[in-house]
Amino acid sequence: MSDDNKIRIEKATKIFNVYKREGSSQKKWERKSKQIKKSLLYAVKDVDLTVRRGEVILIIGPSGSGKSTLIRCINRLENLSSGSIWIDDECITDEKADIRKVREEVGMVFQSFNLFPHLDALHNISLAPVVVKGMLKEEAFEKAKSLLKRVGLSDKIDTYPDQLSGGQQQRVAIARALAMDPHIMLFDEPTSALDPEMIKEVLDVMLALANEGMTMLVVSHEMGFARAAAQRVIFMDEGEIVEQGTCEKIFDRCEEERTRKFLEHIL
Repeated sequence: MSDDNKIRIEKATKIFNVYKREGSSQKKWERKSKQIKKSLLYAVKDVDLTVRRGEVILIIGPSGSGKSTLIRCINRLENLSSGSIWIDDECITDEKADIRKVREEVGMVFQSFNLFPHLDALHNISLAPVVVKGMLKEEAFEKAKSLLKRVGLSDKIDTYPDQLSGGQQQRVAIARALAMDPHIMLFDEPTSALDPEMIKEVLDVMLALANEGMTMLVVSHEMGFARAAAQRVIFMDEGEIVEQGTCEKIFDRCEEERTRKFLEHIL
């Protein structure tokens, strides 16, 4: 892999088995048996993608287009059905790959925060470095305090998740991901569960990360963030990359009709 490339995805395909009960519209006495039909759903289909070191990529597309599944495969929350994903020179989809090491390298922030409700902000952030990396508690606490300052929450060290606003919880979640010193950050709709006034505080933290050179893949429809930080926009539909390019190319002069129709609803 080129020294300038951080991630290489080759022919990535993720198939889910979908089970559907047939004959449900028939009257009970007309059915001899309940038949279950299995079909295959291609959530991601033959995706090829190379991400440069320090690049910020925004992934857009309709619901069910494969955006979230694709980034979940990058940190092995989902396993590919076929194809491969490389980070630096390591094939992380190889069956011998150390999944825990992969997840140290690749941080992820979810739509629903996923903070531990019984832990305050300090312990939410410091837990993984202590348990996974074996860091001393005192060192992990100092790191957590530094990260809380970085995301603008120095005064929330001993505050529990249910005492934080949605935007504050998401910033703690970002700090928790950063506590593992990842080289790549994945964001799966990080602002979709937030009230409009809370979105900016989260996007400001993400913009700062982008400006610091973090490699980032962001599933979002926040066009302001896209124009401010994204070097590339990828439009996905039906599990495939339909079109990609700079913000100006995709938003102002896209070439594919599927892209154009989607953008009419969000721009």
